[in-house]
Amino acid sequence: MMASGGDSPNLKKAKIGEEKPKRVILAYSGGLDTSCIALWLKSKGYDVICFMADVGQIEDFVAAKAKVEMLGSKLVVVDVKKEFVEEFIWPALQANGIYEDRYMNGTALARPCIARAWIKVAKEHDAMYISHGATGKGNDQIRFELSAYALNRNITIIAPWRDPEFYNRFKGRKDLFAYAHDNNIELPVTPKEPWSMDANLMHISFESGILEDPSLVPPTGIYKMTRDPEKAVDVKDEIVISFKRGIPVKVTNNTTGKEVTETLELFGYLNELGGKHCIGRIDIVENRSIGMKSRGLYETPGFTILYHAHIDIETFTMDKELRVLKQYLSTRFAEQVYKGFWYSPECEYTRECIDKSQKFVDGNVTLDLYKGQVLIKARESPNSLYSEELVSMDVQGNYNPVDANGFIRCNALRLQEYQRLREKEWITEHSTGENGTIKPVKKSTALPSNGQEIAA
Repeated sequence: MMASGGDSPNLKKAKIGEEKPKRVILAYSGGLDTSCIALWLKSKGYDVICFMADVGQIEDFVAAKAKVEMLGSKLVVVDVKKEFVEEFIWPALQANGIYEDRYMNGTALARPCIARAWIKVAKEHDAMYISHGATGKGNDQIRFELSAYALNRNITIIAPWRDPEFYNRFKGRKDLFAYAHDNNIELPVTPKEPWSMDANLMHISFESGILEDPSLVPPTGIYKMTRDPEKAVDVKDEIVISFKRGIPVKVTNNTTGKEVTETLELFGYLNELGGKHCIGRIDIVENRSIGMKSRGLYETPGFTILYHAHIDIETFTMDKELRVLKQYLSTRFAEQVYKGFWYSPECEYTRECIDKSQKFVDGNVTLDLYKGQVLIKARESPNSLYSEELVSMDVQGNYNPVDANGFIRCNALRLQEYQRLREKEWITEHSTGENGTIKPVKKSTALPSNGQEIAA
């Protein structure tokens, strides 16, 4: 609805005579966009409270607080690191949920966690509005807003990058830099290196700027969490990851003797190990929810290690047909998370099913970390479905090889019938004469060396 007086669709100025202006909680990153948005919202009569969620990103919150105060606002920081790991990353690990076979959803998983804290802050400060700096072309606008509406159906969202007044004034990052310069806003990036970075405990992502050219090799030194391959350590780390219901509960480094069990320490330690061995880097083009392709660089060291270990122990302990069904749900889960539907009924149902599938996924996986590789070496579990006696070529065990005859015959029946149909189809196609007459044919029971059916 258009605001009175010709205001932008997403903005309503404070009315004269009101006791206090409209209050908005701005999801603040400390970067170019949200710093400019904070001032712009204030110029529209809003009481701006900046909000940051600590999801483990590399951030100087003291400096951020000082910057926000220079903008004439206050900053609220909420620590959600532990719940991010336990309530979002662990379910994703149980799911093995990878979007389009490569992206581990590091940013997508953080958004519903951040949104939950964001809506809570809005409630605590009696704010009717929330705002963010996500672009009108990206995934984050969808993820943040779907989560916000699911958690508070009465909230009003101000999205400047979808507001004509805003995006017609700021047509690109150069305009934002000029606005920031005019208003003495200090920024961590310069026009020469304008790619954006998003970080949390799980990963760091890089996009935009020169990275928008998918044929361009990323500049040296852009990665933050992982060493370059040529600088990776020359000594492997042999570690053992212990799982309970598909969740890691202990990491033991057999090389150094170190052992960790606490959630944040465990995940941070795997990030450290993966980083020094250059594990978890990808450079991909993916399909955004909004319908366009985008290029992204991602570092996900610790989760990449856990992903490989979890698949191994899951396969070791889970029934074959259950895992087929679970893999289908994993694909759906990855898509639901990527598209912003964490709080949807279908995603809640998917998570519940996946969690139930992990009932017997307990045990230890031994693996080496070395030069970008996660090398599985061994596994053990009290719930293993593997029988050494049953599978052995030297021991018959509780299995009669003669039983395979019936199994093979039953499965071959449909293949034989399909072959019969193909032969019949081939004969029909090749039995018509030049004048449309039917030529007599005799079906051969043999196949030529090239595998094609013949009629003789």
